[in-house]
This record gives sequence, C-alpha cells and structure tokens, in this order.
Amino acid sequence: MAQDQPEQSMHEAADVAAAMEHMRREAGSPPRKVSTDAIKEQIHGVGPVGRFNNRLASIVTKGVGTMWAAYLFAAIALVSLPGAINAYQRGDTVLAIGWLSQSFLQLVLLPIIIVGQNVISAHQDARAETDHETLTTLYSINVHQLKILETQDQILKALDKQAGLTGKGSHA
Repeated sequence: MAQDQPEQSMHEAADVAAAMEHMRREAGSPPRKVSTDAIKEQIHGVGPVGRFNNRLASIVTKGVGTMWAAYLFAAIALVSLPGAINAYQRGDTVLAIGWLSQSFLQLVLLPIIIVGQNVISAHQDARAETDHETLTTLYSINVHQLKILETQDQILKALDKQAGLTGKGSHA
C-alpha cells in the first residue's frame, strides 16, 4: 500500500496539471458584449446606403410602433366602416370582409404587434445586459481562481524541491 501512494499522487498531480492546463486554454477572453450598432451593420452593411436604410427603418418603426399610431389607424379604418356595413347589407360580403382584413386588422394590428415586440425586446435587452454582467463577473472569478491555483502549484513545487522530492513526481 505504501508503494501505491507515490504512484497515486503521481496520477493526481498529472490530473491537476491537466485540469490547470485546460483552464488556462479555456479562460481565453471575457465574454463579449454585442451592441445594437454591430447588429445593424450586419443587417444592412456599413456603407452610406446601409446607414440610410438603418436610420429609415428605425424612424418608421419607432413612429408606427406606438399605441398612438394604433389609435390613429383605428380612426382611419373606422372612417370607411359605414361604407363596409352598407356593402354588407346589400349582400356584398367580399367588400365587408376586405374592409375587415385590409383596413382594420392590418392597419390596427401592425402597430400593436410592433409595440408588443418593443416590450419583449426591451425585456430581452435588460436580461442580456444582466447575463453579460454575470458572465463577466464569473470570468473574473475564474481568472482569479486560476491565478490562485497557479500560485499554489508553484508553492507545492518549491516545497517538493526543498524536500528533495522533485525527481519522484509527487506534484509535477
């Protein structure tokens, strides 16, 4: 049994060294944060046309994606409601259904859907920011722990050297 201990501690030391080398390789760089500007560049490009398209899309989306736009579109759709009702009473169901689907549903639901997407997007952005902060903190802790382990490894090697055990493979 006494003879198995040096061999066992040799394997344990090799496992620790392999684990430390793996941590050194995997520590890499801190988690990167993806900005909205970087995403915009990927969608339309970085040239003048791409920047113009990004600006225009943002302005239109911000303008149409409000509840005020939904109210305005509902009022516009309601202007033609009497004509649609009149057509339905005359038996023209196609015109009535066309008003419902084209005038009312599309005009009113579009801004409401955009508002909903904006609410969801704001929640996801806040969550992504929190996740990024958490990952960055965990990365910092990991780097600190790795430094502690490297220092401990150096101390153990120095102690082994002092004790004359370096050649016997107890901590290398």
